Amino acid sequence: MSQHSSDAAHRAAECLLSARVERVPLETFPPGLEPQDLETAYAIQEASLADILDSMGGGRVVGYKIGCTSAAAKELLGLDSPFVGRLLSPKLHESPAQLEASTFSIRVIEPEVAYRLGRPLPASGGPYDASAVKEAAVGVMGSIEVVDTRYADWVGAGGFRLIADNGSAGAWVAGAEDANVDVIDAENQEVKVTLFRDGAAVDHQVGSTGATLGSSLNSLAWLANELNRQGHELGEGDLVTTGTTTQVLHAQPGDRVVADFGPLGGVTVEFD
Repeated sequence: MSQHSSDAAHRAAECLLSARVERVPLETFPPGLEPQDLETAYAIQEASLADILDSMGGGRVVGYKIGCTSAAAKELLGLDSPFVGRLLSPKLHESPAQLEASTFSIRVIEPEVAYRLGRPLPASGGPYDASAVKEAAVGVMGSIEVVDTRYADWVGAGGFRLIADNGSAGAWVAGAEDANVDVIDAENQEVKVTLFRDGAAVDHQVGSTGATLGSSLNSLAWLANELNRQGHELGEGDLVTTGTTTQVLHAQPGDRVVADFGPLGGVTVEFD
């Protein structure tokens, strides 16, 4: 990347940081700073990470989130493939989690299967498929990603803007980890996932692990290969949340949301 492009990425990242810290939604980027392609969008994401963590009082990148794993999401966002964001330690919580509703611009619930890696997946060992990444995983869990945004118009922001904004990562709630990775997605067998709000099943919110590129392991393999393409790699201990298994749910202040992952149990988040 040229020095000019690098400077522009940092200035765009500063715009997103200002929207995050001051909690004033970003209407538009200044001229010349709008992410126009994947390379620029990821450059802005990279440039923003240190400042985002500093604004949270410290922390580190502990893994990755995968977005846009369904055909409908790709069409909506104008992307040909899924995208990557980072999981940041200050925004990780254990189920049951109580989160302050007012700290989010939006509270979009995505129930997702997640993995913990037991060894790195470098480019030298790739390309990876579902079988290869399963061998590298040492734990699997249900989880809830809470999507948030720094944009005034989240729905109309488009894929490049969402990538620049760390993939619209808000918070992440982890369920109990199971060391038996075969408990889910074994032999490509889909597992039903159901969302409940305040104790009642939510209409049209029954999905399955097959919603993420056919299986959560397929999503994990996609990520390993995509990171290698970008010059990065999954490392030992990294957490990966693999994309929503149901349609998204917009939670309101006071809501208590439970995602039931069958053999992986339930994951709970409540917004005070």
